[in-house]
Parts: sequence; C-alpha cells; structure tokens
Amino acid sequence: MLKGLFQRLLVKSGKDYQIDPDLPDSLIFRTLTKRTIMLLRGLLFLRRKVFVGCDCSFQNKSKIKFGKSVTIESHVKIDGYAKEGVQLGNGVKIGSYSWVSCTSHFSKYGKGLKIGNNSAVGQFTEFGAAGGIEIGNDVIMGSYISFHSENHNFEDTSKPIREQGVTSKGIKLGNNIWVGAKVTFLDGCEVGDNSVVAAGAVVTGIYPANSVIGGIPAKVLKTIS
Repeated sequence: MLKGLFQRLLVKSGKDYQIDPDLPDSLIFRTLTKRTIMLLRGLLFLRRKVFVGCDCSFQNKSKIKFGKSVTIESHVKIDGYAKEGVQLGNGVKIGSYSWVSCTSHFSKYGKGLKIGNNSAVGQFTEFGAAGGIEIGNDVIMGSYISFHSENHNFEDTSKPIREQGVTSKGIKLGNNIWVGAKVTFLDGCEVGDNSVVAAGAVVTGIYPANSVIGGIPAKVLKTIS
C-alpha cells in the first residue's frame, strides 16, 4: 500500500522510475514522513509548495523563484540579491550544506543563478553566482561541486590584486550532463549538451556537446557517439 502511494506521488511530481520492490515499508514510511514535514516547513516559511529541510536561510525571497516539486535540503543558504535573481525549475534539488552567493561585495551587484528542470546538486555545493550561472535541464551533479563565475584581474603590478576589480563572463552548462564529485567550474567556461565531467576536474574552457571531459585543466577525453 505504501509503495503504491509513493509511486503515485513520484508520477505526480514528474518522476518516471519504478520503485524497487525490495525496499522495506519502513524506509517508504520514513521518507513520506520526512517529505511531509519538509513541505509544511516550505509552506510556513516561503508560502510556497517547496520541500525545505531544517536550518535553511533565504535572503531577498521575492527574487527567488521556485518551480514545482523543488527540494531544498537541510542547512542550505540562498542569497537572492541579484539582478536576475535565483530561478529553480521544476524538480530541482539542492543538497544539504550548499550555498548560493549572488552578491559578495558592494562594488558589484551580482547577476544570479538559473537551474533548469529536473537538475540536482549534491551536498556541500558552492554557487558563486555573482557573474551569472546557467544550468540546463536534467543535469545531475555529485557532492562538493563549486562554481566561481568571477575572475580577479592581476595585470597591473602597481596595484594590489584586490584593488584591480574582476571580470565576469559567467558559467553555462547545457542539458543532460553528469558531473562527478569535487568538480570546479571557473568563470567563462561552457559545457555542451549530453556531456560527462569526470570527478575532480577543473573546468576552464568551452567544450562541445557529447563530450567526456576531465583533468586539470579539463580537456576532452572522448566523444560520446
């Protein structure tokens, strides 16, 4: 009975996979209870049907847009102070202890973050979104991912680097991408659709669709045919 109820809820939320019949009812019950509490928390603090874990922080809520069935796990902090705000599509999930920072310095108002439908990031992900981050649909990512959408200028040797300002080209990820754990995305990088980014890579350039990339700095390892 519980499995049938959970399966119907999954279908309603847009998930099309089948529940493993070996899963114990106790796990299903625990998950349903946790999700109910998270939904109540979202209704209470955000006035929206968002699944919110404990000890989350949302700044400038009016600039944070949530799609359907969004999950924000525990201890996540989202800064909505950005020109384009923070936009989370349907079915987006942000793992516990993650952080979205859009404006880190008063000298520059940040651009913001956009994540497409059914994309998810693991625990301890850092979004440095001052220069703008765009992530497409169906992008799945491991834990300890970091995005840095600004780069410090350093050419003028007569000034300290901290006084030379920054450049902001932004970061773009296409659709249907798998990102391994502990990947770092630097300002100006782009990853095309249907690609895989190997764990631990430092992504700095522009990579075509259907690529497997990895290394420091990342390079194309193979093409997905």
